[in-house]
Amino acid sequence: MGTTASDAGATTTSGATAGAAADVRPGTDPRPGAAGSGPGSAVDRPGGVDLADPAFWRLPAPARAAAFAELRRLPAPARFGAGQGRAGRDRGFHALVRYADVVEASRTPGVFLSGPGVTTPEPARWVRLLFGDSMVNLDDPRHAQLRRIVSRAFTPRLLSRVEEDIRRVATELVDRVEHERPRDFVNAVAAELPFRVICDMMGIPAEIRRAILDQVNHASEHTGVARPLRERLRTPGRGLRALARMQGMVAALGRERRRRPADDLISALVTADVDGRRLTGRELGAFFSLLLVAGVETTRNALAHGLHLLTVHPGQRALLLGDLDRHLGGAVDEIVRHSTPIIQFRRTLAVDHRLGGPDGPLLRAGEKVVLYYGSANHDETVFADPEAFDITRTPNPHLGFGGGGPHYCLGAHLARQEMKVLYRELFTRLPEARSVGEPELAPSSFDHRVRALRFTF
Repeated sequence: MGTTASDAGATTTSGATAGAAADVRPGTDPRPGAAGSGPGSAVDRPGGVDLADPAFWRLPAPARAAAFAELRRLPAPARFGAGQGRAGRDRGFHALVRYADVVEASRTPGVFLSGPGVTTPEPARWVRLLFGDSMVNLDDPRHAQLRRIVSRAFTPRLLSRVEEDIRRVATELVDRVEHERPRDFVNAVAAELPFRVICDMMGIPAEIRRAILDQVNHASEHTGVARPLRERLRTPGRGLRALARMQGMVAALGRERRRRPADDLISALVTADVDGRRLTGRELGAFFSLLLVAGVETTRNALAHGLHLLTVHPGQRALLLGDLDRHLGGAVDEIVRHSTPIIQFRRTLAVDHRLGGPDGPLLRAGEKVVLYYGSANHDETVFADPEAFDITRTPNPHLGFGGGGPHYCLGAHLARQEMKVLYRELFTRLPEARSVGEPELAPSSFDHRVRALRFTF
């Protein structure tokens, strides 16, 4: 988000994979014992539940929540999509839906690899060679090296300036809402805040920002969304062309900043020297794509879901507005938990592994697992009354920014700041701000995307 753009798990697809629209493939009946044999093997999924079928992601939210609750009660992860995919590329996956399983996979990176690709389907090798690898698709030592370079660039001076930018942009956006009275919260507020903050932080010139935003929208519009065959055939390279144009713009800026550094993140990234390394042009483009495609969209979606949740839960809204200082931080974390902007990432088993310990289900080397963060965030063994929206929930160890480990969201703090500052400005000045009707959602298996949300005040 904001940058929840997780290198992590909260957050998102990499720029290198955004154009390879991640259509979910219909599944077939799983093969009992596909993850091993004897006690602890993978189990059949409940009848009628197929996470690999696009139709599942078009079901009403309560129906999907009930399906995940049923999956969490199984003794082992169910298998979906076995034998599906192009030229055998996708051999199916095991669904990790319980909190403990998602955390284990996140914090055991030597067993659960990101390198083959974390989106569905995995990015083609030629795409990764052409556009470079985002950190979400890397394992150590390459991941650790890139993360050190990026972390070194986020200096206290830069972070202080970013927090000032967040306050300024939030004030300008609420000014515009007051005077222009727009009807769509997503376009007018939720998408604008993280996009402008990231562009300010990176040092993107104002004259090319709209062009970059257009490319982001083209690159990510179909990620995780099932599309008709005729549409996939008509524009197979549209997302990749958009990605190439966007990364070309950023690479040109990187070359300019190497010659004439400025006080911005691009300059810091291309001039930082960590163990004799700095970001190359391709690495800079991949990182920027991660920030935009993942960060803008996840924070945008969290902000929109939050306004709607506070509208349809008037008691929680009254509690928040009654004492913003006391409840705002808790409200932000509960919004992220309840809505979970990034639905899932996948991992690949490096070795045979028993999930949860020596008596747990056996997963074989080379098999795929999918980490369902939304399901983990509604696990009844961790969260009391998980379907309830409760801004006073304590503790709230949600996985909205990932399950921990090396891929935990680099931008978690920034995302929380963006949400807190925007909601404080909005509800202090326009306490009657609320959504109108239901949000318009994209039927995606990858992110909990809000296309539009009507609002008033």
